[in-house]
Amino acid sequence: MKEIKALIQPFMLDKVLDALRDHAELPGLTVSEVVGWGRAAARKDDRVQAEGGHAFAKRTKLEMVVPDDMVESVIDLVSEAAHTGRPGDGKIFIIEVADVLRIRTGERGITAV
Repeated sequence: MKEIKALIQPFMLDKVLDALRDHAELPGLTVSEVVGWGRAAARKDDRVQAEGGHAFAKRTKLEMVVPDDMVESVIDLVSEAAHTGRPGDGKIFIIEVADVLRIRTGERGITAV
């Protein structure tokens, strides 16, 4: 199992969700609004948020845990749907997941996803 974390431009969320919705086997996802900075300074068109004298760019974070055989198709869908060709398109992180526990049933492993 892998956790896929994708940081994308907020205005690309609908396009990415539409692409993921077509992936019938996707177990689910979590979406969060986040702020941060990367290699480049936040630009005016990034909907900059100031905190304590620092400028943060607003981003949307998607998190999914998927079986290993689904990883490439999910990252392909996200990267294609989120691509604008401009700086700040985002990043995708792939992290190994050791185990999962479904609290309600006690199931563990991939069946708990």
